[in-house]
Amino acid sequence: MPAAPSDVPSESRQAADLAKEAQNPIANLISLPFQNNTNFGLGPQDQRTQNVLNIQPVIPAPLSKNLLLVTRTIVPYIYQPTSATGNEGDFGLGDINPSFFFVPRTKSNITWGVGPTVVLPTATQKFTGQGKWSAGPTGVVLVTTNRMVFGALANNVWSFAGSSDRQSVNQFLLQPFFNYNFSKGWYLTTSPIITSNWEADSGDEQWTLPLGGGFGRVFAIGDQKVNASLQAFVNVVKPDLAGDWTLRAQFQFLFPR
Repeated sequence: MPAAPSDVPSESRQAADLAKEAQNPIANLISLPFQNNTNFGLGPQDQRTQNVLNIQPVIPAPLSKNLLLVTRTIVPYIYQPTSATGNEGDFGLGDINPSFFFVPRTKSNITWGVGPTVVLPTATQKFTGQGKWSAGPTGVVLVTTNRMVFGALANNVWSFAGSSDRQSVNQFLLQPFFNYNFSKGWYLTTSPIITSNWEADSGDEQWTLPLGGGFGRVFAIGDQKVNASLQAFVNVVKPDLAGDWTLRAQFQFLFPR
């Protein structure tokens, strides 16, 4: 006897469930996001534009029946425009940043993970990296409901080695995120990246505080599941030379189990 219609997941329901997995940064889901951030209005005259393409593979691995290790790595390619002081613009690989989250498996709607994060001085140009080895703790906690996925990711890194002529690193990052899911894989989203540079020069603003958001959709291209989103953020608090606003476009390949 065929299953009743209510027992057969609809394509719309499957897309919504996959969207919630894609919005969970520590889900048991292999994915490959390409996230492009274009930062407008850099410099004292607000005339320069910086571009950062982050390739961010996410690979979960079971350590036991009750524990999952999720590796998230950011591989940035950066176009750094000519500076106000006349330094020539650079384009190249930035500092690679792997993070490792130990995630207890649970049937609860609350998920969390903690672990270390490391910044490697892999930049191929002087102005696309910090020239320092840095490390620190990172963690994420999130709540999943019928329609929403929300939570926050945070870390702080300190430099411990690297070029002696480069500034020491002591940086904090907080990324709250909120997603509201509709039918057919559509969703509204906001995930601003709030940062503080504790080593900022006296008189310059330590914090960068963006506000904004956007929308996205999970869909299929042939048999390949993908997640695409577009967000815009205005920096309401920022250092003097930071950009005024950011356009973030992301295209993510999903490999559900």
